[in-house]
Amino acid sequence: MTPDSGNLDLTQKEIKEPLLSPKPKAESNWQIFSKGIILENPVLILMLGLCPVLATSTTVRDAAGMSAAVLFVLLMSNIVVSLLRKIIPSQVRIPVFIVIIATFVTIADYVLQAYTPDLYSVLGIFVPLIVVNCIILGRAEGFAYHNGVGRSILDGLGKAIGFALAIILMGSIREIIGKGTWFGMSVSPSWFRSNAVLFFGLPPGAFLVIGLLKACINKIFKREG
Repeated sequence: MTPDSGNLDLTQKEIKEPLLSPKPKAESNWQIFSKGIILENPVLILMLGLCPVLATSTTVRDAAGMSAAVLFVLLMSNIVVSLLRKIIPSQVRIPVFIVIIATFVTIADYVLQAYTPDLYSVLGIFVPLIVVNCIILGRAEGFAYHNGVGRSILDGLGKAIGFALAIILMGSIREIIGKGTWFGMSVSPSWFRSNAVLFFGLPPGAFLVIGLLKACINKIFKREG
């Protein structure tokens, strides 16, 4: 036996019995719910669904209305996809997801049109466009299709609350600076309201606000992109 035979035997044993890497821990219910609010905020971190955010965040009321519609559609579609995930063929899952989402978008669209026609006239085409919102479809494909109902509900609630916080924050900034009001109530001196920065109520103002918020998020979390 040579001096290196022991090392050779050990090496052969390691080849035959490779060390197994530990399995990652499953996320807790709290992690599933909370990460969508801050760490994986769909708007300010993942930068998803920006079209309705930029277009409907002129005022807090408009932002809250869009948030309610997204919450309803995201939560209900997650529940239905999770319930049907075992019987939905993988080959046609995307068309099925779109049909499910479109059903709840239609319900939200009709409810807004019937009970809040003035808000519906402001939100306009952006309510039907929820059907192709990448946040809704992404959660159906990436989470609800692979998890049970309870976890899918928590995921939907977390992402919807994160979306609502982002769009309402943008709506607050734009309404206060652009009109001097908040939810239609005066929150600034009369001299400011008469000289409000109307730029923030226009589309370029929305890009400026979300850019500043993204810069603040990157600074807080030390992100480079």
